Amino acid sequence: MVTAFKEWRVVCDALASGRQTVILRKGGIHEGKEGFSFAHDSFFLFPTHFHAQMEQVREGDFMPEREWEPGDLIGIRSYAEVTAAVTLRSWEQIARLLPYHIYKEDTIRDRFEWDGKGMASGSIQLAIVRVYELARPWRLTYEKRYGGCRSWVDLPEPPEGWLEEAIPVIKNDPFVALAEQISEISGISGSKIA
Repeated sequence: MVTAFKEWRVVCDALASGRQTVILRKGGIHEGKEGFSFAHDSFFLFPTHFHAQMEQVREGDFMPEREWEPGDLIGIRSYAEVTAAVTLRSWEQIARLLPYHIYKEDTIRDRFEWDGKGMASGSIQLAIVRVYELARPWRLTYEKRYGGCRSWVDLPEPPEGWLEEAIPVIKNDPFVALAEQISEISGISGSKIA
């Protein structure tokens, strides 16, 4: 099995186009007592049809669609590698990250202040991600086990050769410069998974 990270389709599109290079997450109700963490250093991006996503972001296009149902065909188009991850506890740091993502400030503040499922108020998880576009979308059939308010889902083995054909959405030097800017703002030292 391989891992996928569930995220709103509009955010997956922003990550896949290079308009966003960070993920800010608090977690879902199925995260368990420990709460959410970036427990995987690489994953596929699994787009969701959350109906209110356009109200939660500052830009992007999304036509409301019904939630996935068993039997629907999903197109997985992107793969991400976490270059650094940290828990942020300073709203000032988070506010300075606004240029690096498409979430509305209120959306991030709500996540930051939420308290529950092992995740304390006044904190949020940040990951800097390098995203790769798959040469061909990976089509798979939606199953009931992918549903619910959870961040991580296990997928079957992807098509052979997908990694060799994947293309980074931001070239190496610009990505390194961007990651260094974000690391400086967020107080991440080095490029280690935290």
